[in-house]
Amino acid sequence: MNLHEKVLMQMRDLILRGELAPGARLAEQQLAERLHASRTPVRAALVSLQQEGLVEANSTVGYAVRRFTSGEILDAIAVRGHLEGMAARLVAEHGLSRQLARELRASLDEGDSVVAANSLAVEEYARYAAMNDRFHALLIDACGNRALQRAVALNNRLPFAPPSAMLPMQGSFALDRESMIYAHRQHHMLFDALERGEGARAQALAVEHTEVAKSNLRQALEHRDESEDALPAIRMVAGS
Repeated sequence: MNLHEKVLMQMRDLILRGELAPGARLAEQQLAERLHASRTPVRAALVSLQQEGLVEANSTVGYAVRRFTSGEILDAIAVRGHLEGMAARLVAEHGLSRQLARELRASLDEGDSVVAANSLAVEEYARYAAMNDRFHALLIDACGNRALQRAVALNNRLPFAPPSAMLPMQGSFALDRESMIYAHRQHHMLFDALERGEGARAQALAVEHTEVAKSNLRQALEHRDESEDALPAIRMVAGS
């Protein structure tokens, strides 16, 4: 975990909760003061958020928060699930290399140490996010299908589509630690399927894994009545 990942995590959360409103100018210095960080990790986080489709660059104001719908987010997460499912099947069918197995186990061990904590502060969320991104990236990199890899990279540029973008850290209505433990248990199950060469099972587990992200988003939307201005960055869609 580094400061960039921590700041990125905090800024995603501020956008989801509407504290960084759509269209608002994102000034590096003001954000740095708000997050008790220097401008360097804030600048890096803004670049990452632009790549994720959460902010847009403007020649006159720098960066501003984009407006997007809950339906867009759910669609992007669903697409990621099917792409990662295909990648998982390919990896299982090709067989795990010793190097890939070691790297995946290292990620699992890191996640185990995070979810073992009795409480989760922003530093723990950022550590988990870094581990989670690494685990998913290893899977995509190892699948051997360049078209699939390009499709994943393109999909990850959509709002809240990347693996760690919808971790349960949405302020007063955050999902509890059990949600993260469940998601990480799925990582272990997926690794077991990959190790056993069970392609169909690995594919199904990877697709199912994205239901955690969808659930986290729905949890945020369900609690919008508790704070009418909680999610102004997300335009509500009937039936989402």
